[in-house]
Amino acid sequence: MKTDIEIAQSTELQPIADVVKNLGIDFDDLELYGKYKAKLTFDKIKAVEKNEPGKLILVTAINPTPAGEGKSTVTIGLADALTKIGKKAMIAIREPSLGPVMGIKGGAAGGGYAQVLPMEDINLHFTGDMHAITTANNALAALIDNHLHQGNELGIDQRRIIWKRVVDLNDRALRHVTVGLGSPVNGIPREDGFDITVASEIMAILCLATDLEDLKKRLSDIVIGYRYDRTPVYVRDLKVQGALALILKDAIKPNLVQTIYGTPAFVHGGPFANIAHGCNSVLATSTALRLADYTVTEAGFGADLGAEKFLDIKTPNLPANPDAVVIVATIRALKMNGGVAKDALGQENTEAVKAGFANLARHVENMRKYGVPVVVAINEFVTDTAEEIAVLRELCAEIDVPVELASVWADGASGGIDLAETIVKTIDEKPANYRRLYDNNLSVEEKITKIAREIYRADKVVFEKKAKTQIAQIVKNGWDKLPICMAKTQYSFSDDPTLLGAPTGFELTIRELVPKLGAGFIVALTGDVMTMPGLPKKPAALNMDVAADGTALGLF
Repeated sequence: MKTDIEIAQSTELQPIADVVKNLGIDFDDLELYGKYKAKLTFDKIKAVEKNEPGKLILVTAINPTPAGEGKSTVTIGLADALTKIGKKAMIAIREPSLGPVMGIKGGAAGGGYAQVLPMEDINLHFTGDMHAITTANNALAALIDNHLHQGNELGIDQRRIIWKRVVDLNDRALRHVTVGLGSPVNGIPREDGFDITVASEIMAILCLATDLEDLKKRLSDIVIGYRYDRTPVYVRDLKVQGALALILKDAIKPNLVQTIYGTPAFVHGGPFANIAHGCNSVLATSTALRLADYTVTEAGFGADLGAEKFLDIKTPNLPANPDAVVIVATIRALKMNGGVAKDALGQENTEAVKAGFANLARHVENMRKYGVPVVVAINEFVTDTAEEIAVLRELCAEIDVPVELASVWADGASGGIDLAETIVKTIDEKPANYRRLYDNNLSVEEKITKIAREIYRADKVVFEKKAKTQIAQIVKNGWDKLPICMAKTQYSFSDDPTLLGAPTGFELTIRELVPKLGAGFIVALTGDVMTMPGLPKKPAALNMDVAADGTALGLF
């Protein structure tokens, strides 16, 4: 079997202008980045706003495990399968970050015969969006420190600056740094730190902004820190929102690429779901809805993080609500949730499937709380046995959720036909009645507690002293009516990554709250979740290289 990159490199790509013709996109609507990548112009985005939105399919998953789930692979394969059964389909997914690409993942453009292409470009520098976001973020940091150096007219307390620098790599050594050392000409010494680019509020803003004016307004609303009298300092106080928007003027335009089967795909924006809101851009999803009859999108990590944020934060900004939620799982991952070690997952174990099913069942129950019909997609592996699949089908029948196997990794579009047909049937027969989990008018504590109890199943929420102080400040500043963006480990419903399956009887600890006024939400940090991840003992970068002719090697 060929590797992912070998499959990708053996595929004959179509010019992107040809790929998007059936969507009504002409050559003049594109800003080309070579033959196979393009950005869509604002004129075209504006022109299709009057179109009636099509159906929206949200793909999410169980809690991720080292066994792998294949959410992006299923998302891409599903769209290809919808195209194969005669539907006008489009994909709207996130851009990969170099952090996980060079760290654990090695690539994030799907897999096997369900990939978006050119995968090497998408996984590396693509159209430069990540670099533009990094530059805008760090330009703001430089402007803040220059303001301090030039006399600090705004009276900013350098001990209470909350804006950090970013880099699009996993670099744990930069989590805590000191800047301004050396001499007075080097600025004001203070403690600082780096986040990964995808955790930047500017990434969240880019993904939620509807146009350049909205982008500029959101940038102006960023809180960068506080004065000595504890009043907030906004970007608009520094008068630099225009400069930041200028840096981002091209990055905000959605990127168009294609799948192996020629299905058009928007790949745009990339906030993580464990430390941000985990969804691709509103502009990309909204435009896809107005161009295609079926838009397939995804939310990061498990449904307890990405899907919750998609439904509570992103959906209110879209022209349509999801018509179906697809929860991706694998037999292997269910067995791991049932207590099986990674090196024993190839052995048949129906009892472990039954035990691990509790994780999947909880996600199904959670998604149904939003009034959207749910379908389960089982990403097939060669080690899956007939008995294990039969047990899983029985368990799904007991909770009345449709389930289909998907072999899109090995079989491409053909391997997703049953799943595509079941989803279309579900959408036609069970209209969604979408509702949010909570009302924004609830208190900060009530919103967090509702998510913790309804989605995670925590018995109790503990707010540490720092968090309580910050909540009081949030209320005082009138920010308490914003939605909550939970920063939590992706591996468990709890804030303890070792608690797999469907844990109960635990407490969720809120240690810090960070206002993201530009993005329009409050981030609540739980447990030990990091906004700057580290690299594993053997990073994927060790396997990467480039041939003499420029061909990328080792991405997977």
